Amino acid sequence: MPHFIIDCSQDILQLRTPEELMDALYETADATGLFAPNDIKVRLKPYQYYRLGIQKKNFLHVFGYIMEGRTPEQKAHLSKQICTKLSELLADISFLSVSINDFEAATYSNKALINSENTDKDPHFGL
Repeated sequence: MPHFIIDCSQDILQLRTPEELMDALYETADATGLFAPNDIKVRLKPYQYYRLGIQKKNFLHVFGYIMEGRTPEQKAHLSKQICTKLSELLADISFLSVSINDFEAATYSNKALINSENTDKDPHFGL
């Protein structure tokens, strides 16, 4: 946790490499101090087929999924920091947006949490 998923038009990868985009996002999320560096996960999904508004050529949207408990101000700061950093890398992009969504702790599970040896229910158990 957290998970950041970049959806973008395929042509974005002609402007910046996947590594550049994912590294910029990872480093920006890390710099906020909201997450342990080893917990941040970033993925990228380019789209070959999409439709945008008139005279709009490309897009990038970051979906951020984080564990509940951060304040609206912390989430807004995270969103703005990511958007600012990616805007610097992609100055001429048609659409650039970021949304931050909460996971509910009560409904979240992972491999560590279901481990019978993890009696303290530590989400990082065994990592």
